[in-house]
Amino acid sequence: STLNMMRIADAGHEIVALGNLFPAPGDGDELDSFMYQTVAHEGICAIAECLDLPLFRAPLRPASSLNQELEYQTTEGDEVEDLFRLLSHIKDV
Repeated sequence: STLNMMRIADAGHEIVALGNLFPAPGDGDELDSFMYQTVAHEGICAIAECLDLPLFRAPLRPASSLNQELEYQTTEGDEVEDLFRLLSHIKDV
């Protein structure tokens, strides 16, 4: 979120890229995700352009909140793994 970016900058961190999980084509514009908000995901490209930052995106599978335990453990197919793969890719670039 843009509020999150403002807080990160206020804490002295440099924002070097943006990451976004979005509904896969054919899954609609808003998913019922346990962890992530997909509303207005179409606007992230404009935000990245305005900030002159690279944007990395990956599809979020619908209804994929398989592990809702207080302490998360790797669960293949879970939506948290979608974010983990995206962040791993960004780190590798």
